[in-house]
Amino acid sequence: MRGQDARTPQPMSLPAAPLSLRHLVGYFLKLGTIGFGGPAALVGSMRQDLVDDGQHLDESTYNLALALAQIMPGPLAAQTAIAIGYFQGGVLGATLVGLAFIVPSFLMVLALSWLYVAFGGLPWMQGLFYGIGAVVIAIIAIAAYRLARGSNKRDPLLWGICGAMLVATVWSQAELAGLFILSGVVVLMVRAWPGWRGGLLLSAAGIGGIALIWGIETLLLGAKTTAGGNVLAQILLFFTKAGAFVFGSGLAIVPFLQQGVVQEFGWLNDHQFLDAVAVAMITPGPVVITVAFIGYLVAGTAGAMVAAIGIFLPVYLFTIIPAPWFRRHRDNPQLRAFAAGATAAASGAIAGAVIVLGQRTLIDLPTVAIGLTGFVLLWRFRLQEPLLVAAAGLIGLVVWPLWR
Repeated sequence: MRGQDARTPQPMSLPAAPLSLRHLVGYFLKLGTIGFGGPAALVGSMRQDLVDDGQHLDESTYNLALALAQIMPGPLAAQTAIAIGYFQGGVLGATLVGLAFIVPSFLMVLALSWLYVAFGGLPWMQGLFYGIGAVVIAIIAIAAYRLARGSNKRDPLLWGICGAMLVATVWSQAELAGLFILSGVVVLMVRAWPGWRGGLLLSAAGIGGIALIWGIETLLLGAKTTAGGNVLAQILLFFTKAGAFVFGSGLAIVPFLQQGVVQEFGWLNDHQFLDAVAVAMITPGPVVITVAFIGYLVAGTAGAMVAAIGIFLPVYLFTIIPAPWFRRHRDNPQLRAFAAGATAAASGAIAGAVIVLGQRTLIDLPTVAIGLTGFVLLWRFRLQEPLLVAAAGLIGLVVWPLWR
C-alpha cells in the first residue's frame, strides 16, 4: 500500500530514506514502547512504517526478514525485528534493535510485577484486559489486512495460500509451522522451478523440515525439565526450551507456558497465569514478555531477568546464525519465491489469528461494541493506537464490574 489515505493510521515519524542504524534503533525503541496488538499488529506496523509509508526498507528485505522469522522457532515480532536489524546493520544492528524492541516492555512488566506482588494481585487488571483485549482485535484485523494486501498484491497463488492458511489456523486454533515451509516450497516449485533434481532435493528437504518441526514440538511439549532443584536454573531451562522449540507467535506459546508453569512446575495457579496473559496484553511490545511477569512471581527480579534471557536468547541466535546465508542468497530466485510463499502464509495465519482471538475476546455485547468502535476509529479516522488502547482500558474499568 503506497502512500497514505484517510483509512490508514499515521506512520511513526522517521527521517527520509535511507534509514541509518541510529534511526532504525530509535524506531524500534518507539515501537517497543507504544506498539500494541501483539505479533500480528507489530509486524504489520513494521511493514507500514518501514516499507509502505516511508520506503525506508525495500520490500524484499522485509519479506526476507519475515520469512526467516516464520520458519525459525521463537516469537514472531521479536525475531522479525532482529532480522531487520541484522539485514540493515549486521550483528551490531541485530543486537541493538533487539534490545531496543524488548527492553521497554520488560521494564513495564517488571513495574507491574512489583505492584502485583506488593498489593496482593491487581483486580482492576481484568477490567483493563476486558476493554483492551476487545480493541486489540481491531488493531490486529487492520494489521492483517495491510500485510495481506501489501504482500500478496494481485497474485492469485499468494492469495490462495493466504486463504488456505487462514482456514488452517482457524481450524487448528494454532499456527502450524510446517505449513509455512510447505507454502514457501509450493511457490518455489511454481515460480522458480530448479529442475527435477533440485526439485526432488527441495521437496525432500521440505518434508524433512516439516517432520522435524512437528517431531521436536511433540517431544518437547511432553518433556519434563529438571535442574537439580535450583529454581533459577529451572526457569532458564524451561524458558530457553520455550524460545527454542515453540513456533509461531505469542498465540502459539501461551498453551506451552500454561502447561509448564501451572501443570508441570506449579509455579503459578490458573488465576495468576491468566493475570500474566493480561499483563502481556496491556503492555506494548512482544506478547511473550509475559515470561518476565511469570519469572518475577517465581523468583523476583532475578527470575524475571533469567526468564527474559531464556525466551529471547534462542530467538537472537536463530536469527543471526542463518541470516548471513539468507542475505548472501537474497537475489536467488528460489529463495525469493520461498520468501514470498512464507510471507503469504504469514498473512493468512495472522488473519486466522484475528478470528481465533476474536472468538475468545469478543464474548458479549460490550466487547463487540468496543471492538467495532475501535475498528472504525482506526480505519476511518486514523486514531493513534496508544490513545485507543488507553481509552479502551478506561472503558473496561467502568464496564467490567457493571456487566460481569
